[in-house]
Parts: sequence; C-alpha cells; structure tokens
Amino acid sequence: MDGILPLWKEKGMTSHDCVFKLRKILRTKKVGHTGTLDPNVEGVLPICIGAATKVATYITDSGKEYIAEVSIGTATETEDADGAVVENDLSNKVITREQVLQILDSLTGQITQIPPMYSAVKVNGRKLYEYARKGIEVDRPERSVHIYKIDLMSEDEQFQGIEPRFTIRVSCGKGTYIRTLAVQIGEQLGYPAHMSHLVRTASGSFTQNDCRTLEEVRHMQDSGILESFLRPLESALDGIVEVQLGDNEELLTKILNGQVLPIHPIFESEPEALFVEHGRALALYAPHPEKAGLMKPVKMFLANRAEEGKNDGNN
Repeated sequence: MDGILPLWKEKGMTSHDCVFKLRKILRTKKVGHTGTLDPNVEGVLPICIGAATKVATYITDSGKEYIAEVSIGTATETEDADGAVVENDLSNKVITREQVLQILDSLTGQITQIPPMYSAVKVNGRKLYEYARKGIEVDRPERSVHIYKIDLMSEDEQFQGIEPRFTIRVSCGKGTYIRTLAVQIGEQLGYPAHMSHLVRTASGSFTQNDCRTLEEVRHMQDSGILESFLRPLESALDGIVEVQLGDNEELLTKILNGQVLPIHPIFESEPEALFVEHGRALALYAPHPEKAGLMKPVKMFLANRAEEGKNDGNN
C-alpha cells in the first residue's frame, strides 16, 4: 500500500500515537507522519504510507493553516492552556478591534520567534522540553518564520473583561509556533497572553474536508476501500515544476537508474525539477553541487522498470 492518508488527528493523542495505531490497522511498518501536533491540538495530519514516506519532508516543509483562540491576561509556562500560570493581569481590559488588526498586520510577513521552552527544538543535542521538565532554563536561538496571512475571525468591535479572548486564522510557513504568536500579540497589547485553543485546518494541499478520523480509516480498511481513498505521492510535490519524459526511452532508462546527467534547460530558472512519465513521479533532480553542467537525483520514486516488471510477474 502506497500513498498519502489525510488523517484528522483527534485531541488526546500524539502524532506518534496515530502512527502506532495506523501501523496496526494497515499491517505495515512503513508509516510516517508529516509534522507533530501537540496532544491537546486536533487537526490535519497527513500520513505517508509505503513509497510515499519519501515525500514526507515536502509536506512537513509546506505551508500550514490554523485557527487559534488568543487569551489576554494570563501567561503560562507552555504558552498554551495546559501549562501552569506564570503571570496574571487581573485588570479590566478594553481592547478595540482596530488595535488587534494593527498588531496582526505588524506580525504578518517575515517575523522572528523564540521557540517556547516546552518544544521539541534541540539545543546542544537535547530537546528544549527535556530541559524544561528539569527546571533548567537555556538560551534559545531566535528563528525567522513566515506568516502569510492572519485573519481576525471574531466579529466584535471590542474585546473586554479580565481575560478577553478572540479567534484568529493563521496561514504560515514551516517552524511557526502559534502559541508563541499568541504571546507576541499579548506583548504588543501590553498584557500577558497565551493560546487557549488550536486547530490545524490545512497542511500543504490537504484540508480538513479531505480528512478521516482513525475510526473511519479502520472502517474503510475493513471494508477494503481505503486504498482508493489514498492520495498519490505526487500530490505532495505540487509546487515543483515537472518535466514530462514522453517517448524519450534513453533518458527514461537513465532517470530510472538514478544516473548523473547533463543538466536540463529547466534549471536555468528552477532550483529542482520532477521528472515524470504518464503522471508518475520518477525522480527529483537538482543541479550537481560540485560538477558544473550536470544534474543529480535528490530523490528516487520509482524502481527500475525492468525490476518492477519482474516483481509483478512473481505476484
């Protein structure tokens, strides 16, 4: 079984829990997720199965969309609703819609974030949450992330009270911490803040409407219809320019064998290219890093056709 399974991860499970359960349901070990979601977060988690595990990093590196609730007045050690409170502002607050919109605009584009202590970012070979659980504070490297768009979904003209809340929709690039973004919004408003709720509504080209829960996947597998639901691995490579091989058998054979080849003209304008035959991804090539005028394979997606045909004949 090969393909991408758009899974809806439910609250209470880690991403690894989902992989573990799917390995049992699908009776295969070649299953991998495409970027962790915290246990208290539900949402889109594309799962790569079989040969599609080769494209997992392309989904992980693609854009994401989230719907988050920002709570103003309380900061927590984890920057979300699960952590212990570290700061409280019990004053009555009045925040206008215009204030929030201006701050969201200032946080759109390329911004800098400091990963939270309770995160999987590694410092000196250890994950930050390992330090945090032992009460050790370490210097965390700043990172640059890209926020494509932030929409204020709450329609109120004012947000008021001791702990006013509002909902935002965030489209962002790889490595963005939405809980840190909530803290940054609070900082600009002049108050402690945290992310009180989060749902991931899209990952790459996969949206909430594409997804099925683990129980639905189990039922589809038992009914023998799951394979028809899987998306091809090519769907993870939509943003990469394609080179159609057509009837060029000589080039096709060389591509299938993963040979270093004279560079294709496509690389005059593109950093990488996907070589395709009849809609099937064969290999991803890029200019050779050391040999000018040549290109080399970065990923191979289809085995030598002669070997493939031999295997088919044995089935």
